[in-house]
Amino acid sequence: MELPELSQEELLRYSRHLLLPEVGLEGQRKLKAASVLVIGSGGLGSPVALYLAAAGIGRLGLVDYDVVEVSNLQRQVLHGSQQIGKPKVESARERLLDLNPHIQVESYNQPFTASNAESLAAGYQVLVDGSDNFPTRYLINDLCALSGRPYIYGAVFRFEGQASIFDARRGPCYRCLFPHPPTPESTPNLREEGLLGVLPGVIGTIQATEAIKLVLGIGTALVGKLLLYDALEMSFQTIELQKNPSCPVCGSHPTVTGLVDYEAFCGMPPRPGSIFPAPNQV
Repeated sequence: MELPELSQEELLRYSRHLLLPEVGLEGQRKLKAASVLVIGSGGLGSPVALYLAAAGIGRLGLVDYDVVEVSNLQRQVLHGSQQIGKPKVESARERLLDLNPHIQVESYNQPFTASNAESLAAGYQVLVDGSDNFPTRYLINDLCALSGRPYIYGAVFRFEGQASIFDARRGPCYRCLFPHPPTPESTPNLREEGLLGVLPGVIGTIQATEAIKLVLGIGTALVGKLLLYDALEMSFQTIELQKNPSCPVCGSHPTVTGLVDYEAFCGMPPRPGSIFPAPNQV
């Protein structure tokens, strides 16, 4: 594929990237040619989208079906007080294009479901998880595993976060790590338990970093690794993950060959109109 050229303004904008031997002019052109879909424009999606836009990812897609509320602003730094009441994807698109007018931002103000996930993700190389619930995580995982794309995972709760890349072509998928979802009763509820506002910024920035590394083909990716972060202890721990040969999606004899009803799989009632089981959690 022929890489796009950079304008004089872009050369100036990305000058610090161009100084890096691992990026350089060719790498920046790769970033401009890249496409990334971010599912969720909240706590995790905010830093992911901001840094991917600033880095020059040429095409960003944003999926969300929620509006900005005042309780979001403690952690969802894409949005501001003037955007309260606006759809998050509209608020996010305006902010990202103001940050970098040289990129393309596609906004999808609709829920991310098994019925539309394939069409929404069409044309995107990498999918980044900015959601906060298990049905969406299993949906992203299965879509990526079945279509041969990397799934950049992140999750946060109270003072702890985790990140990984699930790529069934060269390592385990999300179902290898979590073959069965927790019961709805045992699922953490951020509305009841709380969340340190800066925590999604740490994990989301790690997710954005991994997306950029994948596009550039540099460094060591978090494939087959689960990164654990404890903000109170200011500690990082990396756990090695193994592919499960009995995994129903990426194992030797897969039984999941298409997208399913993930709310039913996770024992949750469907909630039309949102990718979130409860509003404004992350």
